[in-house]
Amino acid sequence: MPLTTRSLDVSTWDAFVELVERNNGIYGGCWCIAHHPEYERRVSEPRALKQHLVNEGRAQAALVFDEAGVAQGWCQYGKRDELLLKHKRAYEQEPPPRASWRIACIFVDKRHRRHGVARAALEGALAQIASAGGGRVEAISETTSGREAQDRFLFSATVELFEDFDFSRIRQVGKHAWIVSRTIAPA
Repeated sequence: MPLTTRSLDVSTWDAFVELVERNNGIYGGCWCIAHHPEYERRVSEPRALKQHLVNEGRAQAALVFDEAGVAQGWCQYGKRDELLLKHKRAYEQEPPPRASWRIACIFVDKRHRRHGVARAALEGALAQIASAGGGRVEAISETTSGREAQDRFLFSATVELFEDFDFSRIRQVGKHAWIVSRTIAPA
């Protein structure tokens, strides 16, 4: 299926909303907001906060659209200080070289998984990062080699997908979780 990517911004907000609502708010109402430092659990209203950050240009993502122009997934990324990563305690015990960018979440509509949407989302995010000046990019992802992993643990995609895009494993920070990193040249 032919896929295209566009930046998450005011012009693509409605497509993002439709995708999130079609998927029960993403993981029960996350709205891909939990990695933003502004988010306060049980205090913040996820949709309103996400829209506020998008309107201010402080929430970046590569949205993936199918041939009909319907959003089917995204890759959320941002400057290092704009997004938190899971496994924070293990990460901070021995921090890797400082990154400019982070990839915190990759989501694909449940009916479009295993059709290249995550791959297109990551590729789109890396292109957007290159257009914004490039730099070192990091993520914490799960390895799936030799095991069946539940989708809810793969919200940051798989280590193997990142390795397909020349990311290197830096250090293990959880049973199956790894810090991965790559430097992106400016476009």
